[in-house]
Amino acid sequence: MSQNISEIKFRIAMDENQIPEAIEWAVPGEDGAGKCDAAFLTIWDRNEKNTFRIDLWTKDMMVDDMQIFFHQMMLSMSDTYKRATGDEQVAADMKQFALEMGEKMGIIKKNNG
Repeated sequence: MSQNISEIKFRIAMDENQIPEAIEWAVPGEDGAGKCDAAFLTIWDRNEKNTFRIDLWTKDMMVDDMQIFFHQMMLSMSDTYKRATGDEQVAADMKQFALEMGEKMGIIKKNNG
């Protein structure tokens, strides 16, 4: 493993029912830090060939904001998939799906052109 190590820290304040009330993140030693209303962390376990997910959102997260969050994540995932695999066709399909999803949620206007 490389000697250059970086950390990302999350602090989650929970209510009495273990529902997140506040989420804070920080990258120690960097300028990156802040508060957020949602965080989805996905980790790949190559030995198990399985994905571990941590999906968090505060109880104050609005549905409209969650829809925008998902739409932007889908667009980002298509770009990441393209860079990671070089598979331009599947990445384009993913992006098209995200655009259609955005139209159905009313986030973006339908392209009638």
